[in-house]
Amino acid sequence: MARPTKAELARQLRGHAELLRAGGLTHIAVKRKPTQVGAPQAAPLARQAAVPAAKPAKAALKPVIVASVALDELKQHEGRPARELEKAAERVRVCGACRLCATRTQTVFGTGNPNSRLMVVGEAPGGDEDVQGKPFVGRAGQLLTEIIEKGMKYKRADVYIANVLKCRPPENRNPEPDEIEACRGYLESQIEIINPDVILAVGRFPAQWLANSQLAIGQLRGKAFDYKGRKVVCTYHPAYLLRNYTMDTRKKVHSDVLLAVELLGSAPIVRETKS
Repeated sequence: MARPTKAELARQLRGHAELLRAGGLTHIAVKRKPTQVGAPQAAPLARQAAVPAAKPAKAALKPVIVASVALDELKQHEGRPARELEKAAERVRVCGACRLCATRTQTVFGTGNPNSRLMVVGEAPGGDEDVQGKPFVGRAGQLLTEIIEKGMKYKRADVYIANVLKCRPPENRNPEPDEIEACRGYLESQIEIINPDVILAVGRFPAQWLANSQLAIGQLRGKAFDYKGRKVVCTYHPAYLLRNYTMDTRKKVHSDVLLAVELLGSAPIVRETKS
């Protein structure tokens, strides 16, 4: 059998090094023998094997960007809060901070009166909200309207309503922790700008965030918490109430919203407009 040539040996060594590198090996320890002065040096294989394998580039997110329903609504309101919310809504409109930006129909920033003393915070937009660009417009939204208008005796238009997430999770699944974190700054800005006296947190995700607790919603409801000087009342999400429309759950939600009304006091629900 003929001995391989130097070129063939070099080719085999290179191929072997590539296989090792593909398997995750980045370095090969080479123990050199002392050589005589002037002796030719062999090219070290470690130089080739030490080259890290190229990592596949992450696919760039392609956010869906369309006109914002919230921006159109805010133009109907006067005062500093409305103007500040317009800036925040524009940032949300073009947001590409998480994977949801590529699957949304549009962003769902918020709706209602930016001068309200009451803010309702839900979890995430659903299918109807994703299409219409407003929070709580489906069946759960209709029930929320009844809770506000029949239970709390306020006009829904006088309350500001938003969600933890500004884009719909596919199949209406629960928000992921990184998605909540990506949207955190937007909701924090909304709360700071509107500066509500009371926040009604409906559902587990806004309740745990605003109450700074990992307890279940059943353990968080029925009491008031503090969020940066504002009172927070937690209650069940209207979608949960629709699935569990019993006398017990209805009484609990009614009790929770009456607590929010008590904390708001007798002052008008909408503050006077300030420029």
